[in-house]
Parts: sequence; structure tokens; C-alpha cells
Amino acid sequence: MSQGPEWHFAERPTIELLQAMGYGFVAPAEHSGLREGENQVLFRPQLIEALMRINGIDRPSAEAAYGELAAISDNETWLKVLRGDYSRKVSGQDTRQTLRVIDFLAPGNNRFSVTNQLRVKAENTRRPDLVVHVNGIPLVVIEAKSPLNIRDKTGEAFEQIRQYERDIPRLFFSNVFNIVTDGALVLYGATGASSKYFGEWRDPWPKSDVNFADSLAKGLWCLLEPGRLLDLIAHYVVFEKTDAGTIKKICRYQQFRAVNRIVERVLEGKHRQGLIWHTQGSGKSLTMVFAALKLKTHRTIVSEALTNPNILVLTDRVDLHTQISGTFVACGLPNPTTIGSIKDLHALIRSGKDGHTALSTIFKFQGSKQAIANSGNWIVMVDEAHRTQEKDLGAYLRATLPDARFFGFTGTPVKKDDKDTYANFGVPGESYLDKYGIDDAVADGATVPIYYTGRKTDWHIDEAKIDILFDTWFAELDDDKLNEIKKRGARIEDLVKHPRRVELIAYDIWTHFKAYAQPDGFKAQIVAIDREAVILYKQALTRVIAEDLQAEGLDAAEAHARADAMSACVYSINQEDGKPSEDAHRQAIRDGLKAHYVDAETEKQVKQAFGRKGEDPQFLIVCDKLLTGFDCPIESVMYLDKPLKEHGLLQAIARTNRVSDPKKRNGLIVDYIGVSANLEEALASYRADDVKNAMRDLDDLRNQLRTAHAVVAVMLKPVKRKASDKDGLKGEFDAFINALGSEDKWFEFKARARSFIALYETLSPDPSVLEFTADLKWVASFLLYGTQHFEKRQAFDQMNYSEKIREMLNHHLEATGLSVTVKLRHITDPDFWEDFDTDGKTEEDLMTAAIRKTTELRKTVSERIDASPHQYGKFSERLRQLLEKLESAQLSWSDKLKAAEEMAKDLAAEDEAHVDAGLSPGAYGILQILNDFDAGAEGQDLAIRLESLYTDPATAPARWWEKDGLRKSLRQQVRSMAHLAGLTEFREIPDQVEAYALKHFAGH
Repeated sequence: MSQGPEWHFAERPTIELLQAMGYGFVAPAEHSGLREGENQVLFRPQLIEALMRINGIDRPSAEAAYGELAAISDNETWLKVLRGDYSRKVSGQDTRQTLRVIDFLAPGNNRFSVTNQLRVKAENTRRPDLVVHVNGIPLVVIEAKSPLNIRDKTGEAFEQIRQYERDIPRLFFSNVFNIVTDGALVLYGATGASSKYFGEWRDPWPKSDVNFADSLAKGLWCLLEPGRLLDLIAHYVVFEKTDAGTIKKICRYQQFRAVNRIVERVLEGKHRQGLIWHTQGSGKSLTMVFAALKLKTHRTIVSEALTNPNILVLTDRVDLHTQISGTFVACGLPNPTTIGSIKDLHALIRSGKDGHTALSTIFKFQGSKQAIANSGNWIVMVDEAHRTQEKDLGAYLRATLPDARFFGFTGTPVKKDDKDTYANFGVPGESYLDKYGIDDAVADGATVPIYYTGRKTDWHIDEAKIDILFDTWFAELDDDKLNEIKKRGARIEDLVKHPRRVELIAYDIWTHFKAYAQPDGFKAQIVAIDREAVILYKQALTRVIAEDLQAEGLDAAEAHARADAMSACVYSINQEDGKPSEDAHRQAIRDGLKAHYVDAETEKQVKQAFGRKGEDPQFLIVCDKLLTGFDCPIESVMYLDKPLKEHGLLQAIARTNRVSDPKKRNGLIVDYIGVSANLEEALASYRADDVKNAMRDLDDLRNQLRTAHAVVAVMLKPVKRKASDKDGLKGEFDAFINALGSEDKWFEFKARARSFIALYETLSPDPSVLEFTADLKWVASFLLYGTQHFEKRQAFDQMNYSEKIREMLNHHLEATGLSVTVKLRHITDPDFWEDFDTDGKTEEDLMTAAIRKTTELRKTVSERIDASPHQYGKFSERLRQLLEKLESAQLSWSDKLKAAEEMAKDLAAEDEAHVDAGLSPGAYGILQILNDFDAGAEGQDLAIRLESLYTDPATAPARWWEKDGLRKSLRQQVRSMAHLAGLTEFREIPDQVEAYALKHFAGH
């Protein structure tokens, strides 16, 4: 058993905390008695006993059920089984009986256990740190690694989870979620989730932080306390069908808290309403799905109040209705009915039957005043609750459903003076039943913060001076036109749409976008004041981009076509658009409105293409549409030229706050209309606390960059940094390594450096970053060097830098010659062997060489074992010994380098071993698999024939690896060939040979 720091700081405390919660510990020595083989993951006796105990069936029936369950290889099917959707014939019954594998109503009737070092045999055998079983079914994998950083989800623990999911998929067939921890921070994510979707469970509601000794105890209790774990499995996991495929989702803490508060309120029966504010981008639609799921299925609760409730989900906009209906259907909720007409609504709610889940717009209640008989059995969830109270719609709703329970949801805070919403959904003395504000979402990484910057142009609009500006800007108009406008009064729209102003802003947008968003593949919305302005911006932007493309060498026609494709307009059609006009300008605008209009189907396609990286359009130009309910993580910037305020402003800017890849650190609002200058006024109707960080001034970020730089500069003080060539810089790097001294100091510096680099990236290309560029280059280059020295591995930081930063650093490494110093060579590179030459090397040089060689060998051994574990597995222990030698104070750097050289030579010899054996590399690799099964003298001939089986087009035609039937046939042939050669492991050999073939022969 490993006794390293991870065992002491994370694994052992986790086991002890789970034992204190009632989990049994299964020691590694017990594994063989609980499993049918090392490639199996179910604890057979525990599952059979649970099936008998929970369902009252005999052992033969339970054993037969176990056999069926062991064959399930689909995660979604397993979730249904866990929730009780499984039946089969049992002894003494004529019909199929539902068999439960978990007793949700009596947590104590289940067996919760945790085990460590569970060796799961496969082509690449793996041993996860900890696995949680319930009734013998593995449900949670816990990986302990240190240290973790909530903002930087690129660590080894996440890579390890990904590797397990790929190499030992059997362990994840029944998996619900995974946890990574360093003994302090606990992060969790659904099966298959990428690291960016792992999050911390920050609020231990209904307990509080003071109830826990530390963050590890809190995190494990929140996720794995038996009753809570059962609640999560029963109600808080969904599979959402999307265009990109099926995505598994598990709730976040605010969703769990809000839904359980709703359910508690229904069960108590004291209050019949509640108001939930979950800020935009934090998964409000999904919260409603989880609420419906728990209210409908309530697997962990027996209550009269939840016997067979009706659920009605109401929205006040067609696009929101479509979005929420889509989410409900995509998540496979029990029979959701989308209401198509007023007639359909009344037929359903007045049917007298219960058990409905209905989705409708509130407008279908218009004029409805007659109460329905069973309104007390309806639970109504109202989206954007503050808007549904307008125009008597709320009154019609309540007249029809007088005894219903009403839960209002909102993505923006409720205004201070909005007494209707508080009265209709709130409880006296309680502003919100559950609140998850803007700062909460940013702190959790559920959304990114939104920053704004005001762009002053010569055509900046000051509304106080509207008449003076009008006289100045429109001086060239003929008198008739001037008088006509003055008669009706100069409007802000006239100024905003001045042709010269639109031209200048379109140029500024394109210049900014090219430097800020485009290098990393992000996209933008342009918000114009009205439909006419949408067309003006479309035309101006196309001209600007086309001129730029022509300057790069494209011919005029191609440049125009390319520029035109880069933006799309989305707006509503108007009956006036088709009318002819004698006014040439108005006619041109109407022609533009007709030309650029997209219908509902095309709009859907445009939005999908906008959401895909590398596809046009890059810009969506809008005025009203797509400012709410449009969820597009790829959008990182909004160019705002419309005077929005209050709810409209909060809804619009939130289009930029969705989490995307690590390069998207924030959303940015580029303000041309002056909203940000009057932000307080624009948001004055809200409580200051609710909106204080809705949009943050870019100046705040500039100050943060200065602070982050100062913190790094303090640590760099001991080193004189003046060099500009390779040797000088390497000398500075070595001096700084000595100054840091310990691994702890290195991790502290790395965290500070990453924070500095992240802020620099976020602001770039803002001119404020220029004074820090030289230090950024030094620090980022040193991170590559320092990672090798302190962690003996390759640094992956640069993979997550934005394209603009990566390009700058690559140029710096090449120009200074540093790329030679920090670059890791491969064992097949002729220059790889140069480092082993010790002549004329100082002790410092020998140290650098030994560290670099060990780092390179670690990478090479990892790659080789990944590709062919049977052939290269023996190097795993050699590598561990080499890493130990590197830390040894007894050995000189020269001896350490020699040990690395010996291992490198043996590795290179193994690469060529197939030549001495007279075999191709592929056949030799297969022979190593067969040798592990004692193939004997027959092995060599069988290996040659197996390679031929997978490489001959007659037996393995083109793209064989994509055809399940063909793969099955090849495995059967391997089985019979192995049988004829006298081998007996028919189950494992075909699987392992196929896994090898997929790595070495597929795609060739």
C-alpha cells in the first residue's frame, strides 16, 4: 500500500471520515473474494444479499438477477436500474417482479462501503485510489492528488479520472459521479464530465460550515452522507440529449438546496408559495427539471402531499417556453406535455385527472376566471416570475388555480419596489426562498465575471446635449429634411444611426474583435438600437472586413463574400417592410430588412453555427432578439450600442457569462452608448447588494493585474534579471530555483505566477498590459523550466494560454534560444543523447541534464506503457527507482545522470527487441500479451497470425474499428486461434489483443 503524502493527507482521512458516516471499509485483501475476477467491479456477494434483503426473493433468483446486471454496459441504463426500473421473473411468480438494488426509503437497509487500491484488470490495468460501493455496486470513484486549484482544473487528478474512464470503462458503467481531492479541496463531476465541469459543493445546507472540522469533512458529507447520496442518485442526475450527443448532468449545491426547500414547503403545507432567484447562466432551467423530477418521483419520501401531483411550468415568452420545454423533454422527464393552445390547456387542467406535467405560456390563461376543482393538487413553477404578474395575467392564473402552490423563478433579482412579485410568490419576512446571486455563480465558476469598458469615439453621445449634437452632426441635411426632424423632435435614434458614427464604430468593433476574441475562436454579439441600425451595422461591418481582407490579398468579390458570411442579423419581421417608399434611404433600409431577414428555421441554423468554433458567423447583430434565453458559451464579447437598463440590461449582458474553455476568463461588454458611465442609474431600481457585481469596470481588472504582478515581483526580488540570451537566462532560472529552495515555495510561486498570467491574458490587448510584458515572458518561460525541476514532468501551462499569449511566448523562446533549455526531447531524437556527455559540465549543468533526462524518460515510459503495457510494464518500477535516486542526497548529479542513461539505453534496446526476435513491432507487441498467458513455443507463430488478422484487408477491411459486428467477429477468431494454440484464457486474450490492435493498427 502506498504510504506517500497522498495517503496521509487525502486517502486515509477520506476513509476515516466515511467510516464515521457509517461506511464499511473493504480492505484490498478482500477484493478477490468479492469479485468473479480482477476485470470485474461488482461485489457479487454484497449485491446478491441486497437483492434478497430488499426484495424478499430467494438466492437463485438473486443470482440470476446478478448475472443480468453484470452484463449492463450503459451508464444511462444503470441509472434507471439504480432508480428501480428493473424487473425479471423470480421463483414462485408468474409475472415479472420489479427488483430494487437500492432501498431509498430506508438508507440503513443498504450497505455502504469504501475500498482502496481496487485493481481493475484490462489492456491497461488501473488501480483507482478509492471506490465507493452501495450494495456492491461501484457508484463513486475518488482520486486523491495534491495540490488542487479550483481555478486551474488541469491537474493530474483530472487526467487520472479521464484515464480510468478510458482504460477501465467497466468501473464506470454504474458510476454516478467522481470526486478529486487533495485532502482539503473536494471537487466533483458527473461521469464523463471534463474538468471544467467539476465543482465544489460550497454550501452544506441545511448544516453550516461551523459543523465541520475542515473542508474535506464538509465536502465528503455534502456528497456522500448516505441519505444525501441516495437523494442525489434518486433525483439529481439527468441525461440531456443535445445536438452534440447525450450529456450527463448532476446538480450543483444551489439546485439541490432550492429543490429540497421547495419540496419541504410542499410537505409542510404551511406556506403555498416561494420565490427563487438563481442568476442567469447558473442552470435555472435544470433546477426546474430537478424540482419536477423530485416532486413527481419522490423516491426518498412517502407523503400524501406528493401522491400524484400535477406540475405546471409557465413562461411568458415563446423562446423561453421552447428552451424550457426542450430541456424537460431532452432530460427524459416523465411524460411532459407541451400545451399548444388555450383549448388544449383547459382540456388538460379541467380533465379532473392527476399526474400531469404540463408546459405552457401564461398567455393561455388570458380571460380564464373559473376555478378548477382539483387546483389544490397543482404545483406551478413560473419562470421569470416578475414579468408574469403584468397585464392581469397573474390574476387570471390565480383565479383558475386558487389553491395551487406557486413557486416563482427569476434569473435577475426582483426590483426594490416590485410589490406584486413579492406578494404573489414571497412569504412575509422572506425575500427569497432560495437565492444564488451573481457573485455566488462567479465564485463557483458556474459563470464567468462580466467586465465592461466604455469606448469613447468622436461620435460619443451625451443625451443632455442631444439638440446641440443634432445641429452639429446633421448640418449637411437640406433644410426641408432638417425642419421635418426638428418638428417631431430630435431623437437619440437619429444620432445613434448617423452614417459616419456607424462607420467608425464598425471599424472599432472589427479592430477590437480581431485582437481580443478572434485569436481564441470566441464570438460576439452587436446590439443595435433598432432594426434599421441592425442593417446599417451589417453593411458597415461587411465593408470594413472586406477592405481588411483585400489588404491581405483576397480579390474584391471573394473578400466581400467572406466578410458578408462573418455576420448574421436576427430580428423580427414587420408588415411595413414590404411596402414601397418614395424616400430612397427608407427604401434602401426596407430592402436591407428583407434581404437579411432569417426565418425561424434559418435562425435556428444560424444560432447553431454561431455556437460552433471555426464556423461563420462570427458576429450576431441584433436589437431585441437573442438578448434573453440565448445560451452560447462561445460568446465572449458584446458590443453594446443600445441604451438598455434594469432587467433588459441584466438579461442582455448575461449572454457573455457562460463558461467555455479555460481561455474564456470573463465576458466583456464594449459600451458605445454610455450605459456603463451611468451604471448606477441604469440599475437603480434593484437592491445595491443584488447587482453590485453585475458588470465590473475593466479598471478593476487593471488594478488586479498590478497587484498580481507586485506579488510575483516580491518573490523574484533575490534574482537580478537582465539577461537576454539562453545561457544568461538559464543562469537566472537556476538562481531563482535556489532562491525558492523548497517544493512548497515552488507551488506558491506557481499559483501566483498563474494568477498574474491569467489577468494579463484577460486584459490583452488592452494597452495597460504593455508595462508587464517583459516580466510575463520571463515568468511564463520559468514555469516550463521550474516544472521539470520540481515536479519532474512536462509543464502543460502553455496549452491553456490564449493563442495571442502562446504565440508571443513561442517567439520569445525561439528568439532567446530558451526553447533548447525548456524543450523536452523524445528518445527517438538524435539530440536526446547529447545530455549524457559529462565532459566540461559544471555541477549546475549536470543537475539540469539529470532532471531533464528523468523528466523526458518519465514522459517516454508513460507513452510506451500506454501503447503496450505488456512489453513496457517492467519499466514502471525502474522509473520509480530513478525518481527516488534523483531525490537522494548520497548520489552525485553525475551518478544520477548515469542511472538515467542506463535506463534510456535499456528502453531504446526494448524498442529494437523485435528485430532480434525476427518479428515486426506489431507482432512482437502481441507476443508480449500472449507471453503473459504462458503462450510457450506456439506464441511467436500465433502473434504473427494475429497481427495479420488485424492488418490484412481481407479479414480487417477499411475502418473495421468502427463496425461493432466486425470487431466481434475478429474477437471470436482470436478466441478460436488461441484455443487451437492451447491457451485457455478465452475471455481476456481477445479483449487485450483487440485493445492493442485499436492502438496500433486502427486508422492505418
